[in-house]
Amino acid sequence: QVQLVESGGGLVQAGGSLRLSCAASGRTFSGYAMGWFRQAPGKEREFVAAINWSGGDTDYADSVKGRFTISRDNAKNTVYLQMNSLKPEDTAVYSCASNRGNYRRDYRIPGRYDYWGQGTRVTVSS
Repeated sequence: QVQLVESGGGLVQAGGSLRLSCAASGRTFSGYAMGWFRQAPGKEREFVAAINWSGGDTDYADSVKGRFTISRDNAKNTVYLQMNSLKPEDTAVYSCASNRGNYRRDYRIPGRYDYWGQGTRVTVSS
């Protein structure tokens, strides 16, 4: 069993920054890709970013590219999402997830993630 616990959400003004963290326990963290997804009220869950096991490969949704940065520290079993230049449309519950493997083709597919955190809320005011 894997436990994922997110932190770092909150209320921020447009143009501000937040850093989300996701602490993992329960299996070899470094063996799997990790992803961040978000779900805004009344909307479908959407892919935000993903990173492979080593941190050497990343992928971003077009809506966050250039503003968000995903990273990981395998020694700390933690994945991060640095969010800069936040916009009101970034308001959502952000969840991290552990992928079943490390294939880039699977990064954006929710069904390829087998463990999910409970989510942390991010609210961006205009």
